[in-house]
Amino acid sequence: MAVSELTRIPADPHEFHEFAQREGWSDGLPLLPPTEERVATFLAATGADPDEVVAELPPSGAPVTVGRVAANAVMTGAPAGSLPLLVSALRAMSAPAFDLHGLNATTGSVVPALVVNGPQRHALDIAFGAGCLGGAVGGAPSIGRALRLVMRNVAGQVIGQTSQSTFGTPGRVSGIVFGEWEERSPWPALATRRGMPGDAVTAFGAMGTVNICDLTAATPAEMVEFVGKSLPYMGANGFLTGSVFSEVLVAFNPVWAEIIGRRFTDAAELAAALWEYATLPLDWFPEPHRPLIERAGRVRADGRVPLTPEPSDVLVLTAGGMGGLHTAVLHNWGATRSQTVAVGG
Repeated sequence: MAVSELTRIPADPHEFHEFAQREGWSDGLPLLPPTEERVATFLAATGADPDEVVAELPPSGAPVTVGRVAANAVMTGAPAGSLPLLVSALRAMSAPAFDLHGLNATTGSVVPALVVNGPQRHALDIAFGAGCLGGAVGGAPSIGRALRLVMRNVAGQVIGQTSQSTFGTPGRVSGIVFGEWEERSPWPALATRRGMPGDAVTAFGAMGTVNICDLTAATPAEMVEFVGKSLPYMGANGFLTGSVFSEVLVAFNPVWAEIIGRRFTDAAELAAALWEYATLPLDWFPEPHRPLIERAGRVRADGRVPLTPEPSDVLVLTAGGMGGLHTAVLHNWGATRSQTVAVGG
């Protein structure tokens, strides 16, 4: 960090906790004091230039330097080697199509979720198996929390002021960061399919997580039908007529992925099959909604309304533990397009 950014802070963790809360640096959980020595050690792990500007993030528009990212990461205890991932994630989130300004300010409960690909999953101990969306020990929670602190302390996202989120989400504290279990997936990694092989990160505007469980479906076709029909619900942001597009992320655990992959060897074919099922009849919607949906061009020839405009808006991957037949779903905010960028390239 530049000398002008240095602030005298208590070295004692208990005193710093109180100091951070008074200064508005805190998310309510204990933080480690970002001493000059700790930040320097964090930066030295990757040889990063602390004055390099990563992005200018809304709502404040303040320049996010690598040094500021490092200081916030030190407070959460994030792995020192996570700096390239953090920087790449912020660059993905700052892309215009991600609409971070709207995402930060909305009344919705959206948070940028990160899907991590490549060898960095192992180096940073980012969970992609059991408990990957929360509960697994590893680097993901501290990395996710570091990003949330950057949003708070640099970008200026403050609940009730610059953010009008009605309910919020636990992800706005710890983030949502998980890896794809590439080694157990019947399909190429998500980032590879998007032209970014190796270490990469995908930022996705997520409205939390949903679990789908089925103990009856036995064939790949039955499983895909069950999951596809479980994706849409009337109040999902994907059905808002004010949103011109939407996405949905579907993570199959390795048990389901192996079975489904025997029939759907191509991820795009699987996404198209899920999309065909992820619809609701137009007449299910209350009368005032129907003309708005029709004018938006969202009604198919069969009279059904798809959750997302196109099959390519359904993102599929493999993650999660081996226990049971479960699928995790992350619905999209409806005004932010996911972004995939290389890490360390």
